[in-house]
Amino acid sequence: MAAKWIELLTGSLEQKKRYKQYKARLAALPEPYGTAAKAFQRYFMYYGGVVDGETILAMWGDFVDLWERAAADGTPVRDIVGADPVEFAETFAQAYTGKQWIDKERARLTRAIEDAERGERK
Repeated sequence: MAAKWIELLTGSLEQKKRYKQYKARLAALPEPYGTAAKAFQRYFMYYGGVVDGETILAMWGDFVDLWERAAADGTPVRDIVGADPVEFAETFAQAYTGKQWIDKERARLTRAIEDAERGERK
């Protein structure tokens, strides 16, 4: 019962546990994969904007799987990310288009313009 109250305040404990597991898997990657994956992880924190926990966890799970597989196969980092790492990161993140923080502001802007338009017609 207490766990439900805690989760109400802090979010899903199961999601936090899974996120920590993904971070541990990233930390365990051999070089140069670990350095590359950590750089992308930082970029995703700024670029992603996804606020839905399950969507983020799906993205992190696939992301970790990608780097673990590349390390196991010995695939060069550039073969994974291509010539433009930013394009790779943004394309990868766009595949996980769950609810984003900007969605609320987009709706607010649309309503404001509609309200302004109705005010013009009076």
